[in-house]
Amino acid sequence: MATSYVKLLGTRSSPYVNRAQIALNIKSVNYEFLEEKMGSKSELLLESNPIHKKIPVLIHDDKPICESLIIVQYIDQVWTSAPSILPSDPYDRAIACFWAAYIDDKLIPLLKEIRTAEGEESKAAAIERVVEGMVVLEEAFVKCSKGKAFFGGDSIGYVDIAFGCLLGWLKVTQKMGDMQLFTEARTPNLVIWAERFCSHDAVKDVIPKTEELLEISKIKILQAREKSP
Repeated sequence: MATSYVKLLGTRSSPYVNRAQIALNIKSVNYEFLEEKMGSKSELLLESNPIHKKIPVLIHDDKPICESLIIVQYIDQVWTSAPSILPSDPYDRAIACFWAAYIDDKLIPLLKEIRTAEGEESKAAAIERVVEGMVVLEEAFVKCSKGKAFFGGDSIGYVDIAFGCLLGWLKVTQKMGDMQLFTEARTPNLVIWAERFCSHDAVKDVIPKTEELLEISKIKILQAREKSP
């Protein structure tokens, strides 16, 4: 399908925006990236996503599509000539959607608990819950990949994109908290998968470097402190 008009609203540091970028790259779709300023929302964003007023938003032929995983599904369904992102088999597709939902509904909230935990005991408990969640994903990878390189098999798929875009911020969390959330001892397959995912041509220029994300994280912490009473 010819690309007539594709724009993506977002910020480079957002893992949710990165999901859309990687999906577009996999499909070799040319698009214009419109960078939103940190701490503000453009008129185009507010017009395009009036319900949630957040990024990412994909605009295709003047039609906005919101929510990162929905955008990935849309890209896969519209640009069908390139490698598929979602499995064609209905059962495999359902399983992929299940694990993507697990990442958003279970794993991401657990990661937020680490940042908000008060006291060493609470923080240690939050870290252990995240590690347990990673072990669950390790088991899911073994089943979904069927011995191949990615959750999606031979190529990057839906779950790879859903989880892989968190890797940049996972590294920041580990570095700032002096912790290890997935290791060769407990999640050996995920460690290898993460290196393979980040070095993929569709990914390597999308996810910002750890140092850049660290600086952004420090800015966000300062802004949060300034807003607190």
